[in-house]
Amino acid sequence: MSGRSGYTLTELAIVLALIGTLTALATPSFLTYYQASRLRVGAEEVAALINQGRQLGIRQNVGTCVHITSTAVQYRLGTSCDAAAWLGPGTDASGNLAIPSGITLAASADPIFNYLGASNRGGTITVTNTQNGSAVHVTVAVSGRVTIGP
Repeated sequence: MSGRSGYTLTELAIVLALIGTLTALATPSFLTYYQASRLRVGAEEVAALINQGRQLGIRQNVGTCVHITSTAVQYRLGTSCDAAAWLGPGTDASGNLAIPSGITLAASADPIFNYLGASNRGGTITVTNTQNGSAVHVTVAVSGRVTIGP
């Protein structure tokens, strides 16, 4: 026995090559997962903002219009979208509630909830990931129920 112990340079190179190969194979799957989860989280946040607007209209006993732009959501008290934007916790000076960056919104119609929480008209909000163009829909039923789907 020569008294030497440890790994040879060849063994270390093989282990590093295996780790590099596994990393290269796993990266596309991770990126796909990351973008899909980012879109899902954005859709869940939009659904939560819509439900929060619905609850505001119930609490104020006047209903509310949830006005949707491509980058923000506004609450307008009453059953008309012509009212001034509601200012409260989480809003900026214009009454905008920001959505996550990298996400855009497109609404078929602004959801309007009455004082009981039902929607005067249903609608679909398309939530799009700006990086890859994938989209998910947030649907508001006439009953006031908000769901997320493909």
